[in-house]
Amino acid sequence: MTKASWLRTMRNVLDSYHSPAVLIDADYNVVATNANYDFRFGGLDGRGSAKCYFLSHGYQRPCDLEGETCPMQEARENGHRASVLHIHNTPQGKEHVGIETIPITDEEEQTYFIELMTPIREVSAEPIANKMIGRSQAFNELVDLLQRVGKTDTNVLLMGPSGAGKELAAQAVHATSPRSEKPFVTVECSGLTDSLFESELFGHTKGAFTGAIHSRTGLVQSAQGGTLFLDEVGDVPLHLQVKLLRLIETKTFRPVGDSKAVAANFRLVCATHKDLQLMVERGEFREDLFHRISTFPIRLPSLSERREDLPLLVTSILLRIDDKAPLRLTDEALQLLAQQPFKGNVRELKNILERAVVLRHDDLIDVDVIQRSLNLMLGSTSVSQKTEGLTQLAAQGLSIEQIEQRYLDALLQVYPDKSRVAEIAGCSLRTLYRKLEQ
Repeated sequence: MTKASWLRTMRNVLDSYHSPAVLIDADYNVVATNANYDFRFGGLDGRGSAKCYFLSHGYQRPCDLEGETCPMQEARENGHRASVLHIHNTPQGKEHVGIETIPITDEEEQTYFIELMTPIREVSAEPIANKMIGRSQAFNELVDLLQRVGKTDTNVLLMGPSGAGKELAAQAVHATSPRSEKPFVTVECSGLTDSLFESELFGHTKGAFTGAIHSRTGLVQSAQGGTLFLDEVGDVPLHLQVKLLRLIETKTFRPVGDSKAVAANFRLVCATHKDLQLMVERGEFREDLFHRISTFPIRLPSLSERREDLPLLVTSILLRIDDKAPLRLTDEALQLLAQQPFKGNVRELKNILERAVVLRHDDLIDVDVIQRSLNLMLGSTSVSQKTEGLTQLAAQGLSIEQIEQRYLDALLQVYPDKSRVAEIAGCSLRTLYRKLEQ
Protein backbone atom coordinates (compact mmCIF):
# COMPACT_ATOMS: atom_id res chain seq x y z
CA MET A 1 0.00 0.00 0.00
CA THR A 2 1.38 3.40 -0.98
CA LYS A 3 1.71 6.24 1.55
CA ALA A 4 -1.12 8.15 -0.15
CA SER A 5 -3.51 5.19 -0.06
CA TRP A 6 -2.58 4.48 3.58
CA LEU A 7 -3.41 8.09 4.50
CA ARG A 8 -6.77 7.79 2.71
CA THR A 9 -7.49 4.66 4.73
CA MET A 10 -6.54 6.48 7.93
CA ARG A 11 -8.92 9.32 7.07
CA ASN A 12 -11.70 6.74 6.94
CA VAL A 13 -10.56 5.42 10.31
CA LEU A 14 -10.64 8.94 11.78
CA ASP A 15 -14.16 9.45 10.47
CA SER A 16 -15.28 6.40 12.45
CA TYR A 17 -14.68 8.37 15.67
CA HIS A 18 -17.52 10.52 16.98
CA SER A 19 -15.03 12.94 18.54
CA PRO A 20 -12.84 15.37 16.60
CA ALA A 21 -9.73 13.40 15.60
CA VAL A 22 -6.43 14.01 13.78
CA LEU A 23 -3.48 11.95 12.58
CA ILE A 24 -0.04 13.35 13.46
CA ASP A 25 3.33 12.16 12.19
CA ALA A 26 6.49 11.92 14.29
CA ASP A 27 7.45 15.51 13.37
CA TYR A 28 4.26 17.00 14.87
CA ASN A 29 2.60 17.47 11.46
CA VAL A 30 -1.17 17.02 11.32
CA VAL A 31 -1.51 15.04 8.08
CA ALA A 32 -5.19 14.03 8.29
CA THR A 33 -8.36 15.13 10.06
CA ASN A 34 -11.89 13.79 10.36
CA ALA A 35 -15.12 15.59 9.53
CA ASN A 36 -15.87 16.30 13.20
CA TYR A 37 -12.53 18.05 13.62
CA ASP A 38 -13.06 20.11 10.46
CA PHE A 39 -16.50 21.16 11.68
CA ARG A 40 -15.45 21.90 15.26
CA PHE A 41 -11.99 23.43 14.83
CA GLY A 42 -11.83 24.55 11.22
CA GLY A 43 -9.66 21.82 9.67
CA LEU A 44 -6.44 22.38 7.75
CA ASP A 45 -7.95 25.11 5.54
CA GLY A 46 -6.57 23.60 2.34
CA ARG A 47 -3.07 22.98 3.70
CA GLY A 48 -1.61 19.53 3.21
CA SER A 49 -0.33 19.54 6.78
CA ALA A 50 0.36 21.85 9.72
CA LYS A 51 2.15 21.59 13.05
CA CYS A 52 -0.22 20.36 15.76
CA TYR A 53 1.11 22.82 18.35
CA PHE A 54 0.49 25.74 15.97
CA LEU A 55 -3.05 24.65 15.13
CA SER A 56 -3.98 24.06 18.75
CA HIS A 57 -2.16 26.87 20.57
CA GLY A 58 -0.50 29.16 18.05
CA TYR A 59 2.90 28.03 19.38
CA GLN A 60 6.02 28.01 17.23
CA ARG A 61 7.46 24.97 19.01
CA PRO A 62 6.12 21.82 20.74
CA CYS A 63 3.90 22.15 23.82
CA ASP A 64 6.45 20.64 26.22
CA LEU A 65 8.87 23.43 25.32
CA GLU A 66 6.16 25.96 26.22
CA GLY A 67 5.72 24.61 29.73
CA GLU A 68 2.79 22.28 28.97
CA THR A 69 2.44 18.52 29.01
CA CYS A 70 2.64 17.04 25.51
CA PRO A 71 0.55 13.85 25.26
CA MET A 72 2.25 12.91 21.99
CA GLN A 73 5.67 13.05 23.66
CA GLU A 74 4.41 10.85 26.51
CA ALA A 75 2.84 8.36 24.08
CA ARG A 76 6.09 8.27 22.07
CA GLU A 77 8.20 7.53 25.15
CA ASN A 78 5.88 4.97 26.76
CA GLY A 79 4.49 3.33 23.64
CA HIS A 80 0.90 3.46 24.88
CA ARG A 81 -1.98 5.92 24.89
CA ALA A 82 -1.69 9.11 26.94
CA SER A 83 -4.21 11.75 27.96
CA VAL A 84 -4.02 15.35 29.08
CA LEU A 85 -6.19 18.47 29.32
CA HIS A 86 -5.20 21.43 27.14
CA ILE A 87 -6.64 24.81 26.20
CA HIS A 88 -7.07 24.99 22.41
CA ASN A 89 -7.67 27.86 20.05
CA THR A 90 -11.01 27.38 18.31
CA PRO A 91 -13.28 29.54 16.14
CA GLN A 92 -15.31 30.12 19.35
CA GLY A 93 -12.25 31.28 21.32
CA LYS A 94 -10.12 29.37 23.78
CA GLU A 95 -11.65 26.13 25.03
CA HIS A 96 -10.69 23.36 27.44
CA VAL A 97 -10.20 20.15 25.49
CA GLY A 98 -9.42 16.66 26.74
CA ILE A 99 -6.76 15.04 24.51
CA GLU A 100 -6.20 11.29 24.15
CA THR A 101 -3.21 10.27 22.06
CA ILE A 102 -2.84 6.76 20.62
CA PRO A 103 0.46 5.65 18.98
CA ILE A 104 0.21 3.53 15.81
CA THR A 105 2.62 2.37 13.10
CA ASP A 106 2.24 2.09 9.33
CA GLU A 107 3.43 -0.73 7.07
CA GLU A 108 6.92 0.77 7.01
CA GLU A 109 7.07 0.76 10.83
CA GLN A 110 6.91 4.55 10.96
CA THR A 111 5.17 5.92 14.05
CA TYR A 112 2.06 8.09 13.85
CA PHE A 113 -0.35 9.29 16.52
CA ILE A 114 -4.13 9.51 16.54
CA GLU A 115 -5.36 12.31 18.77
CA LEU A 116 -8.98 12.29 19.94
CA MET A 117 -10.34 15.56 21.27
CA THR A 118 -13.23 16.00 23.69
CA PRO A 119 -14.33 19.61 24.25
CA ILE A 120 -15.11 20.15 27.94
CA ARG A 121 -18.29 22.18 28.19
CA GLU A 122 -18.62 22.19 31.99
CA VAL A 123 -15.92 24.87 32.37
CA SER A 124 -14.81 27.82 30.28
CA ALA A 125 -11.57 29.50 29.24
CA GLU A 126 -13.53 32.56 28.12
CA PRO A 127 -15.69 35.01 30.13
CA ILE A 128 -19.08 33.36 30.65
CA ALA A 129 -21.68 33.24 33.42
CA ASN A 130 -22.52 30.32 35.71
CA LYS A 131 -19.45 28.23 34.91
CA MET A 132 -16.05 27.64 36.43
CA ILE A 133 -13.60 29.89 34.60
CA GLY A 134 -9.84 29.75 34.27
CA ARG A 135 -6.76 28.99 32.21
CA SER A 136 -4.04 28.65 34.85
CA GLN A 137 -2.14 25.43 35.50
CA ALA A 138 -3.75 25.04 38.93
CA PHE A 139 -7.21 25.46 37.41
CA ASN A 140 -6.51 23.00 34.60
CA GLU A 141 -5.30 20.38 37.08
CA LEU A 142 -8.56 20.83 39.00
CA VAL A 143 -10.64 20.46 35.84
CA ASP A 144 -8.76 17.30 34.88
CA LEU A 145 -9.63 15.71 38.25
CA LEU A 146 -13.28 16.79 38.01
CA GLN A 147 -13.54 15.30 34.52
CA ARG A 148 -11.93 12.02 35.52
CA VAL A 149 -14.07 11.42 38.61
CA GLY A 150 -17.21 12.88 37.06
CA LYS A 151 -17.52 9.94 34.67
CA THR A 152 -17.66 7.52 37.59
CA ASP A 153 -20.11 7.10 40.47
CA THR A 154 -17.42 7.58 43.14
CA ASN A 155 -18.11 9.70 46.22
CA VAL A 156 -16.31 13.06 45.96
CA LEU A 157 -15.16 15.39 48.74
CA LEU A 158 -14.44 18.96 47.60
CA MET A 159 -12.15 20.83 49.97
CA GLY A 160 -11.05 24.43 49.88
CA PRO A 161 -11.54 27.89 51.36
CA SER A 162 -14.85 29.70 51.30
CA GLY A 163 -15.55 31.48 48.03
CA ALA A 164 -13.33 29.18 45.95
CA GLY A 165 -16.27 27.79 43.93
CA LYS A 166 -16.99 24.41 45.51
CA GLU A 167 -20.65 24.38 44.43
CA LEU A 168 -19.71 25.15 40.82
CA ALA A 169 -17.19 22.30 41.02
CA ALA A 170 -19.92 19.98 42.31
CA GLN A 171 -22.16 21.02 39.42
CA ALA A 172 -19.30 20.29 37.00
CA VAL A 173 -18.96 16.78 38.44
CA HIS A 174 -22.70 16.27 38.01
CA ALA A 175 -22.72 17.65 34.46
CA THR A 176 -19.91 15.26 33.46
CA SER A 177 -21.59 12.19 34.96
CA PRO A 178 -24.09 9.74 33.43
CA ARG A 179 -26.58 11.27 35.90
CA SER A 180 -26.43 14.71 34.30
CA GLU A 181 -30.02 14.54 33.05
CA LYS A 182 -31.27 13.83 36.59
CA PRO A 183 -31.64 16.36 39.46
CA PHE A 184 -28.75 18.11 41.19
CA VAL A 185 -29.94 18.74 44.75
CA THR A 186 -28.04 20.90 47.26
CA VAL A 187 -28.29 20.39 51.01
CA GLU A 188 -27.07 23.37 53.05
CA CYS A 189 -25.77 21.43 56.05
CA SER A 190 -24.80 24.53 58.03
CA GLY A 191 -28.42 25.69 58.13
CA LEU A 192 -30.00 22.43 59.32
CA THR A 193 -31.11 22.42 62.96
CA ASP A 194 -31.52 19.19 64.89
CA SER A 195 -35.30 19.34 64.56
CA LEU A 196 -35.19 19.92 60.80
CA PHE A 197 -32.35 17.58 59.85
CA GLU A 198 -34.32 14.39 59.28
CA SER A 199 -37.39 16.16 57.92
CA GLU A 200 -35.37 18.13 55.35
CA LEU A 201 -33.28 15.17 54.22
CA PHE A 202 -35.74 12.32 54.47
CA GLY A 203 -39.13 14.03 54.33
CA HIS A 204 -42.05 13.31 56.65
CA THR A 205 -45.56 11.91 56.61
CA LYS A 206 -48.67 13.85 57.46
CA GLY A 207 -49.10 14.07 61.24
CA ALA A 208 -45.55 12.91 61.97
CA PHE A 209 -45.10 15.84 64.35
CA THR A 210 -46.89 19.01 65.40
CA GLY A 211 -47.33 21.22 62.36
CA ALA A 212 -46.88 18.42 59.80
CA ILE A 213 -50.24 19.02 58.12
CA HIS A 214 -49.01 17.59 54.80
CA SER A 215 -46.60 14.87 53.77
CA ARG A 216 -43.34 16.21 52.40
CA THR A 217 -40.72 14.76 50.06
CA GLY A 218 -37.18 15.05 51.44
CA LEU A 219 -34.10 16.25 49.58
CA VAL A 220 -32.71 12.71 49.32
CA GLN A 221 -35.81 11.58 47.46
CA SER A 222 -35.70 14.74 45.29
CA ALA A 223 -32.21 13.73 44.17
CA GLN A 224 -33.38 10.27 43.05
CA GLY A 225 -31.20 9.15 40.13
CA GLY A 226 -29.13 12.33 40.28
CA THR A 227 -26.53 13.97 42.53
CA LEU A 228 -26.91 14.85 46.22
CA PHE A 229 -24.57 17.69 47.15
CA LEU A 230 -23.92 18.13 50.87
CA ASP A 231 -22.49 21.64 51.20
CA GLU A 232 -20.42 22.35 54.33
CA VAL A 233 -20.76 18.76 55.53
CA GLY A 234 -18.32 19.59 58.34
CA ASP A 235 -21.09 21.59 60.04
CA VAL A 236 -23.29 18.54 60.62
CA PRO A 237 -23.44 17.99 64.42
CA LEU A 238 -21.64 14.90 65.65
CA HIS A 239 -24.79 13.24 67.01
CA LEU A 240 -26.50 13.56 63.61
CA GLN A 241 -23.60 12.25 61.54
CA VAL A 242 -24.63 8.65 62.24
CA LYS A 243 -27.84 9.26 60.26
CA LEU A 244 -25.80 10.38 57.26
CA LEU A 245 -23.54 7.37 57.63
CA ARG A 246 -26.52 5.01 57.65
CA LEU A 247 -27.93 6.68 54.53
CA ILE A 248 -24.63 6.34 52.67
CA GLU A 249 -23.96 2.78 53.75
CA THR A 250 -27.42 1.31 53.21
CA LYS A 251 -28.70 3.64 50.47
CA THR A 252 -32.04 3.58 52.27
CA PHE A 253 -33.89 6.03 54.50
CA ARG A 254 -37.18 6.34 56.36
CA PRO A 255 -39.31 9.48 56.17
CA VAL A 256 -40.14 10.86 59.62
CA GLY A 257 -43.28 9.15 60.87
CA ASP A 258 -42.98 6.22 58.46
CA SER A 259 -41.74 2.76 59.44
CA LYS A 260 -41.08 1.66 55.87
CA ALA A 261 -37.57 2.09 54.42
CA VAL A 262 -37.27 3.74 51.03
CA ALA A 263 -34.45 2.95 48.56
CA ALA A 264 -32.21 5.89 47.69
CA ASN A 265 -30.38 6.26 44.40
CA PHE A 266 -27.96 9.17 44.22
CA ARG A 267 -24.34 10.09 43.58
CA LEU A 268 -22.80 11.78 46.64
CA VAL A 269 -20.68 14.93 46.45
CA CYS A 270 -19.69 16.73 49.67
CA ALA A 271 -17.90 20.02 50.26
CA THR A 272 -16.27 21.69 53.24
CA HIS A 273 -13.90 24.52 54.10
CA LYS A 274 -12.93 22.78 57.35
CA ASP A 275 -10.07 20.35 58.03
CA LEU A 276 -12.10 17.19 58.48
CA GLN A 277 -9.05 15.08 59.31
CA LEU A 278 -8.22 17.42 62.18
CA MET A 279 -11.86 17.27 63.29
CA VAL A 280 -11.63 13.47 63.30
CA GLU A 281 -8.55 13.64 65.52
CA ARG A 282 -10.40 15.96 67.89
CA GLY A 283 -13.43 13.69 67.97
CA GLU A 284 -15.63 16.29 66.23
CA PHE A 285 -16.27 14.26 63.08
CA ARG A 286 -16.86 10.54 62.74
CA GLU A 287 -13.91 8.73 61.20
CA ASP A 288 -16.11 6.14 59.48
CA LEU A 289 -18.20 8.91 57.90
CA PHE A 290 -15.06 10.76 56.81
CA HIS A 291 -13.77 7.70 54.96
CA ARG A 292 -17.17 7.14 53.33
CA ILE A 293 -17.44 10.65 51.88
CA SER A 294 -13.77 11.14 50.94
CA THR A 295 -13.28 8.31 48.47
CA PHE A 296 -11.98 10.86 45.96
CA PRO A 297 -10.85 14.09 47.68
CA ILE A 298 -10.23 17.17 45.54
CA ARG A 299 -8.73 20.37 46.87
CA LEU A 300 -9.82 23.55 45.10
CA PRO A 301 -7.03 26.12 44.70
CA SER A 302 -7.53 29.52 46.30
CA LEU A 303 -7.56 32.63 44.11
CA SER A 304 -4.06 33.49 45.36
CA GLU A 305 -2.88 30.17 43.88
CA ARG A 306 -4.27 31.00 40.44
CA ARG A 307 -3.63 34.73 40.05
CA GLU A 308 -3.07 34.23 36.31
CA ASP A 309 -6.85 33.82 36.08
CA LEU A 310 -7.56 37.22 37.67
CA PRO A 311 -8.00 39.23 34.40
CA LEU A 312 -10.32 36.55 33.01
CA LEU A 313 -12.36 36.42 36.23
CA VAL A 314 -12.62 40.21 36.35
CA THR A 315 -13.97 40.34 32.79
CA SER A 316 -16.44 37.55 33.50
CA ILE A 317 -17.73 39.12 36.74
CA LEU A 318 -18.13 42.54 35.13
CA LEU A 319 -20.19 40.94 32.36
CA ARG A 320 -22.42 39.32 34.97
CA ILE A 321 -22.86 42.58 36.86
CA ASP A 322 -23.87 44.50 33.73
CA ASP A 323 -23.83 42.85 30.32
CA LYS A 324 -25.04 46.02 28.59
CA ALA A 325 -22.17 48.34 29.57
CA PRO A 326 -18.61 47.76 28.26
CA LEU A 327 -17.09 47.79 31.74
CA ARG A 328 -13.36 47.25 32.08
CA LEU A 329 -10.46 48.02 34.40
CA THR A 330 -7.34 50.06 33.70
CA ASP A 331 -4.02 48.25 33.89
CA GLU A 332 -3.22 50.10 37.12
CA ALA A 333 -6.53 49.04 38.66
CA LEU A 334 -5.88 45.42 37.70
CA GLN A 335 -2.39 45.61 39.20
CA LEU A 336 -3.85 46.89 42.49
CA LEU A 337 -6.30 43.99 42.57
CA ALA A 338 -3.48 41.53 41.91
CA GLN A 339 -1.77 42.72 45.10
CA GLN A 340 -4.72 41.76 47.32
CA PRO A 341 -4.59 38.60 49.46
CA PHE A 342 -8.19 37.60 48.55
CA LYS A 343 -8.89 35.58 51.67
CA GLY A 344 -12.51 35.46 50.48
CA ASN A 345 -11.37 34.23 47.04
CA VAL A 346 -13.65 34.69 44.00
CA ARG A 347 -16.58 35.72 46.19
CA GLU A 348 -14.49 38.56 47.66
CA LEU A 349 -13.36 39.62 44.17
CA LYS A 350 -17.00 39.78 43.08
CA ASN A 351 -17.91 42.00 46.04
CA ILE A 352 -15.02 44.38 45.31
CA LEU A 353 -16.04 44.71 41.66
CA GLU A 354 -19.72 45.23 42.50
CA ARG A 355 -18.73 48.11 44.78
CA ALA A 356 -16.46 49.48 42.06
CA VAL A 357 -19.32 49.44 39.54
CA VAL A 358 -21.43 51.51 41.94
CA LEU A 359 -18.58 53.97 42.58
CA ARG A 360 -17.35 54.31 38.98
CA HIS A 361 -17.45 57.57 37.04
CA ASP A 362 -17.70 55.94 33.62
CA ASP A 363 -17.29 52.53 32.01
CA LEU A 364 -13.52 52.58 32.51
CA ILE A 365 -12.83 51.71 36.16
CA ASP A 366 -9.57 53.26 37.30
CA VAL A 367 -7.26 52.57 40.22
CA ASP A 368 -8.87 55.25 42.43
CA VAL A 369 -12.27 53.58 42.14
CA ILE A 370 -10.80 50.19 43.03
CA GLN A 371 -9.01 51.75 46.01
CA ARG A 372 -12.25 53.29 47.24
CA SER A 373 -13.95 49.94 46.80
CA LEU A 374 -11.24 48.29 48.90
CA ASN A 375 -11.43 51.03 51.53
CA LEU A 376 -15.13 50.40 52.09
CA MET A 377 -14.21 46.99 53.47
CA LEU A 378 -11.03 48.17 55.16
CA GLY A 379 -13.11 50.77 56.98
CA SER A 380 -14.79 48.02 58.97
CA THR A 381 -11.78 45.77 59.57
CA SER A 382 -8.96 48.21 60.17
CA VAL A 383 -10.97 50.50 62.39
CA SER A 384 -12.07 47.59 64.53
CA GLN A 385 -8.45 46.58 64.89
CA LYS A 386 -7.46 50.12 65.87
CA THR A 387 -10.22 50.32 68.48
CA GLU A 388 -9.79 46.93 70.13
CA GLY A 389 -8.22 48.64 73.13
CA LEU A 390 -11.17 50.92 73.97
CA THR A 391 -12.18 48.73 76.89
CA GLN A 392 -8.66 48.94 78.25
CA LEU A 393 -8.72 52.71 77.80
CA ALA A 394 -11.91 52.93 79.81
CA ALA A 395 -10.28 50.82 82.52
CA GLN A 396 -7.58 53.49 82.76
CA GLY A 397 -10.22 55.94 83.92
CA LEU A 398 -10.27 58.01 80.72
CA SER A 399 -13.24 60.22 80.01
CA ILE A 400 -15.54 59.81 76.99
CA GLU A 401 -13.92 62.88 75.42
CA GLN A 402 -10.44 61.44 75.84
CA ILE A 403 -11.46 58.06 74.41
CA GLU A 404 -13.13 59.85 71.49
CA GLN A 405 -9.95 61.78 70.77
CA ARG A 406 -7.89 58.61 70.69
CA TYR A 407 -10.47 56.98 68.41
CA LEU A 408 -10.29 59.90 65.98
CA ASP A 409 -6.49 59.80 66.11
CA ALA A 410 -6.62 56.10 65.19
CA LEU A 411 -8.94 56.86 62.26
CA LEU A 412 -6.61 59.58 60.99
CA GLN A 413 -3.72 57.14 61.01
CA VAL A 414 -5.68 54.88 58.67
CA TYR A 415 -7.40 57.53 56.52
CA PRO A 416 -5.68 60.82 55.65
CA ASP A 417 -8.91 62.03 54.03
CA LYS A 418 -10.84 63.85 56.80
CA SER A 419 -14.10 63.54 54.85
CA ARG A 420 -13.75 59.76 55.00
CA VAL A 421 -12.95 59.95 58.74
CA ALA A 422 -16.08 62.03 59.36
CA GLU A 423 -18.16 59.51 57.38
CA ILE A 424 -16.88 56.57 59.44
CA ALA A 425 -17.20 58.46 62.73
CA GLY A 426 -20.79 59.38 61.89
CA CYS A 427 -20.44 63.14 62.13
CA SER A 428 -20.22 66.09 59.78
CA LEU A 429 -16.89 67.41 58.55
CA ARG A 430 -17.45 70.64 60.52
CA THR A 431 -18.06 68.65 63.72
CA LEU A 432 -14.92 66.63 63.08
CA TYR A 433 -12.79 69.76 62.76
CA ARG A 434 -14.30 71.11 65.96
CA LYS A 435 -13.50 67.91 67.86
CA LEU A 436 -9.97 67.88 66.49
CA GLU A 437 -9.42 71.50 67.65
CA GLN A 438 -10.43 70.46 71.15
